[in-house]
Amino acid sequence: MPDQSFQSDGAIAGTGMGGAMDLAATEAETLEKRPSAAAGGGAPGGPDGTAAGGRPRSLWSDAWRDLRRNPVFIVSGLIILFLVFISLWPSAIASGSPLKCDLAKAQQGSSPGHPFGYDGQGCDVYTRTVYGARTSVAVGVLATLGVAILGSVLGALAGFFGGLSDSLLSRVTDVFFAIPVILGGLVLLSVVTSNSVWPVIGFIVLLGWPQISRIARGAVITAKENDYVQAARALGASDSRILLRHIAPNAVAPVIVVATIALGTYIALEATLSYLGVGLKPPSVSWGIDISAASPYIRNAPHALLWPSGALAITVLAFIMLGDAVRDALDPKLR
Repeated sequence: MPDQSFQSDGAIAGTGMGGAMDLAATEAETLEKRPSAAAGGGAPGGPDGTAAGGRPRSLWSDAWRDLRRNPVFIVSGLIILFLVFISLWPSAIASGSPLKCDLAKAQQGSSPGHPFGYDGQGCDVYTRTVYGARTSVAVGVLATLGVAILGSVLGALAGFFGGLSDSLLSRVTDVFFAIPVILGGLVLLSVVTSNSVWPVIGFIVLLGWPQISRIARGAVITAKENDYVQAARALGASDSRILLRHIAPNAVAPVIVVATIALGTYIALEATLSYLGVGLKPPSVSWGIDISAASPYIRNAPHALLWPSGALAITVLAFIMLGDAVRDALDPKLR
């Protein structure tokens, strides 16, 4: 009778080819389990370009991972979140009304409860600086949304269909690029009597969409030449489906980058127009209005000019830094 212990200990040697096949099956099973174990217990996103669970990583997941590790994005994001918070709830950190003024306290320095002092009209500079963020953020966000939507739609349609529409859009954008922004604002907004933010937003959208349209047009022209677009067209997909489902998601990244950087520029433009007297007008609260009102008293009350100017500079810088961080994360060439 064969030795049972020998068969148990040397099963592979004793069974010949069958044992070798069992060994190969065991090794194959082990190799199949390794990726899943690495995906479940290791860091998300392995070297093979897969995310947790074995799913392939997308551009957006890679971008978000890079943004979370970028200190520029973190700092600028915190500043922007704070600006949004005080824009929605300014009374949370500033008591009193920004329109309440006392001429007896005009140009006085800081005092308890009024850390920024008073301006030339006796208004609390701290309160007006906090409430001025609401106007600037509202104008910047709404103008950017309008510019991004209008410019993206026109640029995408022109780049996708080409022909006469593309040529016409190119000539129209050339005309708008030839208009000086400040001069156009002085001419167009000087005849507006409304005291709301909408004329300023409309003016920014009117002169800002050509830049986004050219970015969107170029991105669509590049994306529509890719193989997946040609494959979708060969399978009978309609133009609207190709544009919305295949081209737009892959062409929107440069539009987001340019729009984010432009948001800070639009905030500065609103302050400039308000400083010149053609943007927002009193009794509206705006950093541009406060800077304009404090300019004649810069020698006697520099604090009235310093604080709104500093708030404007920090806000614009935060959005520009955010745009730079988003650009670095979404541009594969910079990885």
